[in-house]
Amino acid sequence: MSTNSPIPGIVSVPRLTTLFASLIVALSSGTNYVYSAYSPQLGSRLHITHTQLNIVALAGNIGVYSSGPIWGRIVDTRGPRILLVGAFLLLLSGYSGIRHMFNAGLPEGAKTLSAFSFWLLVTCSYMTGAGGNGGLTSSVNATAKTFPDHARASTTGLVISGFGLSAFLFSTISHVAYAGNTSAFLLLLALGTSVPMLLGIFFVRPIPLPPNEGPNTLEQGARTHGRGASASALERDDSQARLLDHDALGDRTPLAGEDSPPLSGYSQDEHALELSPSSSPEQHRRRSLSSSSRRSMSVAEALSHGEEDTPNIYGRRLFFSGDFWLLFSILSILSGTRLMYINNVGSMSQALFSKNNPNYDQVEAACWQSAQVSSISLMNFSGRIFIGLVSDYGKNRYALPRSYCLVISSTFVLISQIAAANIEDVRNLWIASALLGLAHGSVFSLFPTVCIEWFGLPHFSENWGYLSMSPMLAGNFFSVIFGRNLDAHEAAPKTTIVPRAPIESSGPQCLEGLECYVSTIRLTIIGALVALCLSVWAGWRDRQKLAAAHRSKSAQREVIWEEVLED
Repeated sequence: MSTNSPIPGIVSVPRLTTLFASLIVALSSGTNYVYSAYSPQLGSRLHITHTQLNIVALAGNIGVYSSGPIWGRIVDTRGPRILLVGAFLLLLSGYSGIRHMFNAGLPEGAKTLSAFSFWLLVTCSYMTGAGGNGGLTSSVNATAKTFPDHARASTTGLVISGFGLSAFLFSTISHVAYAGNTSAFLLLLALGTSVPMLLGIFFVRPIPLPPNEGPNTLEQGARTHGRGASASALERDDSQARLLDHDALGDRTPLAGEDSPPLSGYSQDEHALELSPSSSPEQHRRRSLSSSSRRSMSVAEALSHGEEDTPNIYGRRLFFSGDFWLLFSILSILSGTRLMYINNVGSMSQALFSKNNPNYDQVEAACWQSAQVSSISLMNFSGRIFIGLVSDYGKNRYALPRSYCLVISSTFVLISQIAAANIEDVRNLWIASALLGLAHGSVFSLFPTVCIEWFGLPHFSENWGYLSMSPMLAGNFFSVIFGRNLDAHEAAPKTTIVPRAPIESSGPQCLEGLECYVSTIRLTIIGALVALCLSVWAGWRDRQKLAAAHRSKSAQREVIWEEVLED
């Protein structure tokens, strides 16, 4: 862009084009959660066990989580285009590879899939996860850099919501147009996810902001504070910190031309003293810093036990922090349960549908699978909005730390698993799926903000990258246990089904309904109870820290006031 080119307005065609293109890319990036819509057919066609199916699903999840730090570093330094090219290649290759293996089936005379072919399938699944995450990262990054702070939360939230609706979009298309035709559905995934990445290469790009709407420079400010900055530098940091004004406990800093309302703990007399011409520059500086610190004090600052700077915990300090491991454990259990359910809900619906059903219809069974995926996707979208509104309301109205909402997310997961353990009719399974989707959305909308409050904004991407790897631990454990449990119940089926539509292969199928998997659900119920207890503990600890921080701030104000009186 030429230096003489005018910068587009906030509401302009270039910015809206970036927003719309980013939304399309995000809608094509969340297909990792649509796996259950075709996994039972894939297992049946290739004669692989449910344990192996879970390994394939976990490869996709690992692709999402492990690629985050790599994609993040590239997009920060080189922009979104490289990510979009990589996402196009990975998604097209991954889904095309899965489709090719599905169409080819087993070699003549083979009864099981070879080890080489199985790990090739795992690699293709990993590629789809990494590609989808590349598309999401590029779209969110471009949107965040294109819109100013007052519009950034809503625009990036819209893009992320598109990611959550991706599974609903593709599962609905599968239900309407490709019910029972897994090969056509996999072709749709290959083209429907990769082609939008090509469009994004040309239209997903950050648009420069006007100088007065520039990005936050808190990281630079934090480094300046550590060196002992001048008063003017500190005041500039305070003005730049308005990106976090929605997190403020007190009133916001008034804009030019507005009346300055009295602030809590900051009297008009003190304001008059601060502006008094008889005050020395040093006295004015101390009072100015004190008042600006109180005006911009957020929960994140309060949790730093009254320190002037916001928290900035990263690197070795992060791994030696008990708060990190507490948050890591909660997220691992909640997300591990979510991964286990999403990866296997297709098999769960088939098990319920086939029990005591002598007229098994594969097309109808596929429709029930798609219905579960759609329920999860829609409620995932709703959960992100719900928990955001609740946490903001509690924080802004009652000064409650957002960690209190960890209890809500844990409760959603617990209720969803209790429901899943008691539903024996496939027509009612959507209830458990909807609750799980609500929990899923609330977890991944809430935890990043808690991460910022606990560990600070300057190294947020790095810290969140480490935290977001936690689902792989409990996710692997619960998913493998689920697969082994399902395989064990397949050994002695109690019912014989007579399909009304041709089944693609006589692969593994558990016919015992709820008994096929209920013991694993009981395990996840215990895990959700543990996460709930840890969430209550986290909220209680935050409240204690917040109270201690307020006491420390009050003591600091008294000391400053005494210095003013002495002067």
